[in-house]
Amino acid sequence: MDVELRRDMWKLIGHLRDDGVTIILTTHYIEEAEEMADRIGVITGGRLILVEEKRALLEKLGRTEARFTLREPLMTLPGELADWPLALEDDGHTLAYTITAAENDARGLAALVRRLDALGVDYRTLDARRSSLEDIFVDLVEKRA
Repeated sequence: MDVELRRDMWKLIGHLRDDGVTIILTTHYIEEAEEMADRIGVITGGRLILVEEKRALLEKLGRTEARFTLREPLMTLPGELADWPLALEDDGHTLAYTITAAENDARGLAALVRRLDALGVDYRTLDARRSSLEDIFVDLVEKRA
Protein backbone atom coordinates (compact mmCIF):
# COMPACT_ATOMS: atom_id res chain seq x y z
CA MET A 1 0.00 0.00 0.00
CA ASP A 2 1.18 3.49 -0.66
CA VAL A 3 1.36 6.00 2.18
CA GLU A 4 -1.88 7.82 1.30
CA LEU A 5 -3.93 4.64 0.97
CA ARG A 6 -2.51 3.31 4.25
CA ARG A 7 -3.42 6.55 6.03
CA ASP A 8 -6.96 6.43 4.64
CA MET A 9 -7.32 2.80 5.70
CA TRP A 10 -6.28 3.67 9.28
CA LYS A 11 -8.76 6.54 9.38
CA LEU A 12 -11.54 4.18 8.30
CA ILE A 13 -10.52 1.59 10.90
CA GLY A 14 -10.39 4.33 13.55
CA HIS A 15 -13.93 5.48 12.69
CA LEU A 16 -15.24 1.91 12.82
CA ARG A 17 -13.53 1.35 16.15
CA ASP A 18 -14.99 4.59 17.53
CA ASP A 19 -18.44 3.38 16.44
CA GLY A 20 -17.99 0.22 18.53
CA VAL A 21 -17.19 -2.18 15.72
CA THR A 22 -14.93 -5.07 16.74
CA ILE A 23 -11.93 -5.28 14.46
CA ILE A 24 -9.46 -8.13 14.37
CA LEU A 25 -6.25 -6.85 12.86
CA THR A 26 -3.08 -8.75 12.10
CA THR A 27 0.01 -6.62 11.73
CA HIS A 28 3.76 -6.82 11.96
CA TYR A 29 3.85 -3.10 12.72
CA ILE A 30 3.73 -3.06 16.49
CA GLU A 31 3.46 0.72 16.67
CA GLU A 32 0.18 0.44 14.75
CA ALA A 33 -1.13 -2.09 17.24
CA GLU A 34 -0.05 0.14 20.11
CA GLU A 35 -1.85 3.09 18.54
CA MET A 36 -5.13 1.34 17.66
CA ALA A 37 -5.67 -1.74 19.78
CA ASP A 38 -7.60 -2.18 22.99
CA ARG A 39 -6.51 -5.82 23.29
CA ILE A 40 -3.29 -7.40 22.07
CA GLY A 41 -2.63 -10.97 21.04
CA VAL A 42 0.92 -12.20 20.54
CA ILE A 43 1.58 -15.04 18.13
CA THR A 44 4.98 -16.69 17.84
CA GLY A 45 5.85 -19.92 16.11
CA GLY A 46 2.24 -20.19 14.95
CA ARG A 47 0.95 -20.25 18.52
CA LEU A 48 -1.06 -17.65 20.36
CA ILE A 49 0.95 -17.08 23.55
CA LEU A 50 -0.92 -14.15 25.04
CA VAL A 51 -4.14 -12.15 24.76
CA GLU A 52 -4.42 -9.17 27.06
CA GLU A 53 -5.91 -5.72 27.37
CA LYS A 54 -3.24 -3.32 26.12
CA ARG A 55 -3.24 -1.22 29.28
CA ALA A 56 -2.99 -4.30 31.54
CA LEU A 57 -0.20 -5.73 29.38
CA LEU A 58 1.82 -2.53 29.65
CA GLU A 59 1.21 -2.41 33.41
CA LYS A 60 2.14 -6.06 33.99
CA LEU A 61 5.12 -6.41 31.69
CA GLY A 62 6.27 -2.84 31.15
CA ARG A 63 9.19 -1.26 32.90
CA THR A 64 10.77 2.12 33.49
CA GLU A 65 14.45 2.54 32.83
CA ALA A 66 16.46 5.59 33.82
CA ARG A 67 20.11 6.45 33.57
CA PHE A 68 21.63 9.21 35.67
CA THR A 69 24.96 10.58 34.48
CA LEU A 70 26.64 11.50 37.75
CA ARG A 71 28.70 14.66 38.25
CA GLU A 72 31.16 12.68 40.38
CA PRO A 73 31.58 8.91 40.07
CA LEU A 74 30.49 6.64 42.89
CA MET A 75 32.64 3.69 43.87
CA THR A 76 29.70 1.98 45.60
CA LEU A 77 26.02 2.68 46.11
CA PRO A 78 25.21 4.51 49.33
CA GLY A 79 23.73 2.13 51.90
CA GLU A 80 20.53 4.20 51.94
CA LEU A 81 19.92 3.08 48.33
CA ALA A 82 20.56 -0.62 48.91
CA ASP A 83 16.88 -1.56 48.59
CA TRP A 84 16.42 0.32 45.28
CA PRO A 85 16.80 -1.46 41.90
CA LEU A 86 19.99 0.40 41.02
CA ALA A 87 23.33 -0.48 39.47
CA LEU A 88 26.50 1.49 38.90
CA GLU A 89 27.86 1.43 35.36
CA ASP A 90 30.64 3.11 33.38
CA ASP A 91 33.13 2.95 36.27
CA GLY A 92 30.65 4.62 38.63
CA HIS A 93 29.77 7.50 36.29
CA THR A 94 26.28 6.18 35.51
CA LEU A 95 23.53 5.13 37.90
CA ALA A 96 21.08 2.78 36.16
CA TYR A 97 17.57 2.26 37.49
CA THR A 98 15.08 -0.34 36.25
CA ILE A 99 11.68 -1.03 37.74
CA THR A 100 8.66 -2.90 36.45
CA ALA A 101 5.35 -1.11 36.13
CA ALA A 102 3.95 -3.38 38.85
CA GLU A 103 6.69 -2.23 41.27
CA ASN A 104 6.34 1.44 40.36
CA ASP A 105 4.71 2.60 43.57
CA ALA A 106 6.52 4.39 46.39
CA ARG A 107 9.83 3.49 44.73
CA GLY A 108 9.06 5.19 41.43
CA LEU A 109 11.35 7.49 39.52
CA ALA A 110 10.10 10.69 41.17
CA ALA A 111 10.73 9.20 44.61
CA LEU A 112 14.23 8.17 43.52
CA VAL A 113 15.03 11.69 42.30
CA ARG A 114 13.93 13.08 45.68
CA ARG A 115 16.02 10.44 47.49
CA LEU A 116 19.15 11.20 45.44
CA ASP A 117 18.69 14.90 46.16
CA ALA A 118 18.30 14.24 49.90
CA LEU A 119 21.50 12.16 49.86
CA GLY A 120 23.42 14.80 47.91
CA VAL A 121 23.99 12.56 44.89
CA ASP A 122 24.37 15.09 42.08
CA TYR A 123 23.86 14.26 38.42
CA ARG A 124 24.25 16.11 35.13
CA THR A 125 21.66 14.33 33.02
CA LEU A 126 18.74 11.98 33.43
CA ASP A 127 17.52 9.85 30.54
CA ALA A 128 14.28 7.97 31.30
CA ARG A 129 12.02 5.83 29.17
CA ARG A 130 9.07 3.48 29.59
CA SER A 131 8.71 0.20 27.76
CA SER A 132 6.89 0.23 24.48
CA LEU A 133 4.66 -2.55 23.28
CA GLU A 134 7.50 -3.52 20.96
CA ASP A 135 9.88 -3.93 23.94
CA ILE A 136 7.34 -6.20 25.62
CA PHE A 137 6.76 -8.20 22.43
CA VAL A 138 10.50 -8.78 21.95
CA ASP A 139 10.89 -9.86 25.59
CA LEU A 140 7.98 -12.32 25.28
CA VAL A 141 9.20 -13.83 22.03
CA GLU A 142 12.81 -14.12 23.26
CA LYS A 143 11.65 -15.88 26.44
CA ARG A 144 9.64 -18.35 24.33
CA ALA A 145 12.66 -19.06 22.09
